[in-house]
Amino acid sequence: MTEVTIDSIGQHGDGIGEIGGERVFVPFTLPGERVEIARDGERGTLISIIAPSAERAEPISPYFGTCGGCSLQHLNRETYASFKRGLVEIALQHAEVETVVQPLIDATGAGRRRATLHVRKTGAGYMRAKSHEVLDIDACPILMPTLSKHAPRIARALQPLAGDCDVSFTLTDTGIDLSIKSERKLKSVALAEFARAQKLARLTFNGDAVYMARPPAVKMGKALVEIPPASFLQATAAAEETLARLVSEGVGKVKSVADLFSGVGPFALRLAEGARVFAADSDRAGIAALVKAVNHVQGLKPVEAKVRDLFRDPLAPIELNPFDAVVFDPPRAGAEAQAKELARSTVKTVVAVSCEPKTFARDAAILIAGGYRLESVVPVDQFAWSTHVEVVGVFRR
Repeated sequence: MTEVTIDSIGQHGDGIGEIGGERVFVPFTLPGERVEIARDGERGTLISIIAPSAERAEPISPYFGTCGGCSLQHLNRETYASFKRGLVEIALQHAEVETVVQPLIDATGAGRRRATLHVRKTGAGYMRAKSHEVLDIDACPILMPTLSKHAPRIARALQPLAGDCDVSFTLTDTGIDLSIKSERKLKSVALAEFARAQKLARLTFNGDAVYMARPPAVKMGKALVEIPPASFLQATAAAEETLARLVSEGVGKVKSVADLFSGVGPFALRLAEGARVFAADSDRAGIAALVKAVNHVQGLKPVEAKVRDLFRDPLAPIELNPFDAVVFDPPRAGAEAQAKELARSTVKTVVAVSCEPKTFARDAAILIAGGYRLESVVPVDQFAWSTHVEVVGVFRR
């Protein structure tokens, strides 16, 4: 056993100390703490806390430290918010983007409406920390109450039928949407019987919808959107509302907006309440869901939605220039190709939404080099007690 004083927290949430001039990463520790660890190279396993930090908090989950899901439940609220804001600040500094990052907005709301559990003979839950073994859980406090109560039970009940599998839950306004990935070949009749017994809205097996009592749907602005299997949905309803509000505020009062990487339309449908919208995404099913939602709601400005791979075929300046504002919300890889085209355009306002501060910072640097001014940067927290953070940036020229 070795004693070490923790000096800082790394970007993955591990405490960092120094032993003999070498850095050691110790999960679940805080700066200023004196701890006893079992050392294995640059990694340390926490054995005991000799001198705890005043910033230490009591974890909300009995599985914390064993479960591989959360890494920051030992931080108090102030330290936690500062850490997440710092992730954005550091990413921008590395990209040489100078700006003031606003305080973190808590958008965890009532909990996550999406979760993936691993199902094995030993139980159902998340992977154990630093392991490929499944930790059997009874509930998960970071999920919405309905999922926290029912998801582990449903997953365990599935094991005799589907064997070892991964089960993704989405809690929609019309019920639970369940997607199963399994190497077993199962008859649709057996899966349908299971879905009926569990009162599911829909069950998808290895990508194929085999049962649907009612379409899983979510209210987005004035519209009710039927969510296709595997289409993207923000982890919490509060985050979707918060991001949409920040986007709308950034766009302001305009006549036309392009919503790029639009998905099923959480921004487009709200923006269309005041402006004409062009939406584009490579998710064909998502675009179809957006079009259907638009066709079944009244009170919106015209919405044009098209399938387009914006990584390989970004909108060119001649396509961008007619818009008063452009919004983009890409996957973690960011929107480098589209940012380069925007930098060459005359669009007055760009609102960038990102789930990865590093690629946000890279894309921000591209826009700034093209003549944009970064007006504001707001970090948004929807993944409670994790090291993930959303970012919304508003650019003007």
